[in-house]
Amino acid sequence: MPPEPASLEIGDLVVTYPGPPPVRAVAGVSLTVAPGECLGMLGESGSGKSTLARSLLGLLPEAEVQGSIHLGDIDLRCLDEEGWRDVRWKRISLSFQSTTALNPVLRIGQQMAEPLRVHLDMSHGDAGRRAVELLGEVGLGTWAADRYPSELSGGQRRLVMLAMALACRPQVAVLDEPTAGLDPATRNRVLALLRSVRDESGMSLVVLSHDADALELLADRVAVLYRGWLAEVGPAASVLGDPRNPYSWALLNARPTLASVKDLRGIRGVPPNPTELAEGCPFLGRCHQSRDEVCRPASPPMVPPHGEDGPRMVACARGGVVALLAARHLRKTYTSGGLLGRRSSVRVVDDVDLDVREGEVVGLVGATGAGKSTLGMLLVRLLDADGGTVTFDGHDLLGAHGAELKALRAQVQMLFQDPFEALSPRLTIGAAVREPLDVQGIGDAAGRRAKVKQGLADCRLPTDDAFLDRHTHELSGGQLQRVALARALVLDPRLLVADEAVSMLDPSEQAKMIQLLKHLQVERGMAMVFISHDLSVVLRVADRVLVLSDGKIVEEGSGGSMLASPRHEVTRSLLSAAGRDLLFAAADT
Repeated sequence: MPPEPASLEIGDLVVTYPGPPPVRAVAGVSLTVAPGECLGMLGESGSGKSTLARSLLGLLPEAEVQGSIHLGDIDLRCLDEEGWRDVRWKRISLSFQSTTALNPVLRIGQQMAEPLRVHLDMSHGDAGRRAVELLGEVGLGTWAADRYPSELSGGQRRLVMLAMALACRPQVAVLDEPTAGLDPATRNRVLALLRSVRDESGMSLVVLSHDADALELLADRVAVLYRGWLAEVGPAASVLGDPRNPYSWALLNARPTLASVKDLRGIRGVPPNPTELAEGCPFLGRCHQSRDEVCRPASPPMVPPHGEDGPRMVACARGGVVALLAARHLRKTYTSGGLLGRRSSVRVVDDVDLDVREGEVVGLVGATGAGKSTLGMLLVRLLDADGGTVTFDGHDLLGAHGAELKALRAQVQMLFQDPFEALSPRLTIGAAVREPLDVQGIGDAAGRRAKVKQGLADCRLPTDDAFLDRHTHELSGGQLQRVALARALVLDPRLLVADEAVSMLDPSEQAKMIQLLKHLQVERGMAMVFISHDLSVVLRVADRVLVLSDGKIVEEGSGGSMLASPRHEVTRSLLSAAGRDLLFAAADT
């Protein structure tokens, strides 16, 4: 019989490898796993997951481990090797990430039977038969028991290690990347097995993985790790469906899924040097919403995210991912003269609410005349609204005047549909890109020229004097749109409104422009409102999509949900026009 379930409590765990130089692999992690609960731990390679797993079983003799680890009433930090023999396998077990943990000179059946004989006092015969049963549970047959590890594939060896970790039905099983390297069918069978074992025995699971989809199917709660630091913890559906820590948000936006058509993007910046202790927030150098004055002084405490009072907690000095721009009840009506002196009016933006989070790409899609461009110009205050509010980083954009409005406009820029109209034919390329710096009075002549050249280089354009002295009529449409992009970005805005930025380009130039926009948006950490009539383009770019019709938002959601189950007839017509019907028809055949 398996032992009674017990809780696992981790308190302020710190693990440091001696070096030189020393590496702080786990930095003050505190977590609790209830009896029968599955806690998923998500993070990139190097986040400290495997170190944490080994520390739970006292398998880090070379590292300095501080903090507390309790399994029920047992203080695991106080055990000697003799005490660990009574605890490992039977009370807490570990499935290693690396299959080199298997003994290369023993057959699989012998290795499977050993913990059953030693810890459950089974006979050789009973242990052998149970070993074969366990191999069958994970999808391997009797044949595997007679093989050596070298005779199995990497995925098969991983299944053997999983079966060994579950063999004694411990109180807690710690599984390090249990589904890595498995084909989808085997992965799903493993997840079903883990759910079944947990339901039958009350076993607690700690699943460390970079596979968010597996955790979504298995975990009750999810904790997100970054360089050994706990960034976010809460119910799995909340953390995975609506991540609130900037790192969690960036990590989950980088994952590929079958439910998404969005192009993949990584996290901005480069992973940190593990030998350097973080100053302030560990994610500071890569965060898209960091503020030195708030985020640098100290490591952020765990707090409830904005707008939540439930069990979720995030470690963020700003309370989680915040809204950069919020529009409420925006209205705009165009009035014009008509026949016989009659005046007519058209409501082009009708009571629109819209939020854009820091670093987020919001797609705004609709047919011609839906009000997209008007809404975009209201958001950057190139038009005055008839009613409603636009708040940018806490400032009333529609109510700002003078120096305040000038400063806000430096942070909110627009990329127009037609670069031939947006750029003056009288200005050289260099002067056109430099003009926003001149208007804002930023830097001296040499500094502005350097800034212009850097902006052109970022937009993959020449930076030599000959190119800077050319005029708009001397460039192709694709080059000119990138000049317009360089001009829009030269002030390092925090929000870019891109209005039909690729609609005038041929397919090849469209692809280049979209890739460039996404790259610059990620690396600069800026937010973007991407406006287009082409839903297929928007789905490749946006984190969230809003469908506009007759000046109203009629549908909102992720690209994947919109593609799979559109709710509004306007969305369905846009998908049909983008070829979605042909795509599904081809899939059916």
